[in-house]
Amino acid sequence: MNGREGRAAMVAVLDVGKTNIKLSAVGADSAVMETISVPNPVLPDPPWRHHDLKTLGEWVFETLAVLSRRHDFCTVVPSGHGSGGVLTGSDPDAGDGAVLPMIDYEQSLPEEIRDGYAPLSGSFLDRGSATMHGATHQARQLYWMQEREPRAFRKARWYLGLPQYWAWRLSGVAASEVSFLGAQSHLWNVAERRWAPIVGTRGWEPLMPPFARAWQRLGPIRPELVHRYGLPIEMHVLTGGHDSSLNHYRYHAAGLRNFSVISTGTWIVGFSGSTPIERLNEHRGMTLNSDVFGNRLGGILTMGGREFSHIAGSDPPTDPVPLEVLARLLARRTIAVPSFGDDDGLFPGSAGSGRILGPPPETAMERKALALLYCVLLTVECIDTLSDDRFVVLDGSFLRDPLYASLVASLLPGRKVRFNLDACGVAAGAALLASHEARERPAPLGLSDPIELGALTRELSRYAADWRSLARAAPAR
Repeated sequence: MNGREGRAAMVAVLDVGKTNIKLSAVGADSAVMETISVPNPVLPDPPWRHHDLKTLGEWVFETLAVLSRRHDFCTVVPSGHGSGGVLTGSDPDAGDGAVLPMIDYEQSLPEEIRDGYAPLSGSFLDRGSATMHGATHQARQLYWMQEREPRAFRKARWYLGLPQYWAWRLSGVAASEVSFLGAQSHLWNVAERRWAPIVGTRGWEPLMPPFARAWQRLGPIRPELVHRYGLPIEMHVLTGGHDSSLNHYRYHAAGLRNFSVISTGTWIVGFSGSTPIERLNEHRGMTLNSDVFGNRLGGILTMGGREFSHIAGSDPPTDPVPLEVLARLLARRTIAVPSFGDDDGLFPGSAGSGRILGPPPETAMERKALALLYCVLLTVECIDTLSDDRFVVLDGSFLRDPLYASLVASLLPGRKVRFNLDACGVAAGAALLASHEARERPAPLGLSDPIELGALTRELSRYAADWRSLARAAPAR
């Protein structure tokens, strides 16, 4: 293998999460070779709580330079969570490039902004989701910026989704991208492949750059960054996309079709390309997303990780849940009923109504087992609600407990459930974009079969039926 071929095989992936940012070196087989991460800091007002893009920019460029001395990169691909965007000027070297700070989506909105936005937000298809908590949704953030800081807003050149902001900082080329706009931005009607009405009503269309595919080369690293940080002059920048959509793409790149994928962590996120539009119910955590090709993806999401923490407590045991502990909870009918957080999730009106029925857990491990069982039931509810796909893939942090996949599979006897222990799905999917146009055969993918639970399955099914009736009933107040 010559040097150029070696460089082409390595991809740098920038993954911008709400809490942390990661830079990874990913090989041709989509295996992550090295990752460096840093917290994603939030600064207080004014004019609103915001992310520290200037500090992050220095970290991104310096860390990319460090990694590029250890790995022969040819490509860098940005990805990011779906609730962030940046209003920029025309110069990526003017400070952090932003004309207004990037809003932290978890903060509360001023009442007048919340009330003023609601009648402008359009239909469910225009939004792609219910209107969620805090300052979630890029359109609502843009509305806040325009209302609160009109003078600065008028100086803006671009509005860029989070991955495309970093692509612009690296390449100098501004782009829009469908998977990111299709991630509850409230800016893009996925079903009709057009801007939502609020974009025209508020005069935002000139801020939206031309569309580029997630795998499209925008350009090389800007010469200023090459000289200032020692970045490789031949490294190209791709458009990138929404993190969960890129995780979905890795299964598409591996040749899977007609499948649902459920990813777990802070959120349980489900995607299926076969969900009919009429099946989507915004009041049950369902969304209309876009894959990297611009095709519809039925989605569902609920804050499973946060719910787990409410039930398991702040310091649960690190050992996996023993089967006998779980069996005790089933036999005693100790049941956790949603929802414990401030979000309804899959059950309208349930926010803040979470409670434990039956004999309470007696030990820390029983609390963890109850939390695991509860999240298994949330997962099954997501799958049943989302689609009729016979093939289901599980990935994400819940798989750290060996019982999770087996419990889910036991409650879905008519489906083929497999799981992926690779915890780097976003990085793997993003890296596969670099070979999208040249790929001649499916990308490698390692899936495993859950272990059957045997005699416990019947008791688990009865427990699940009880839970479903309680969860769907009117919340106790």
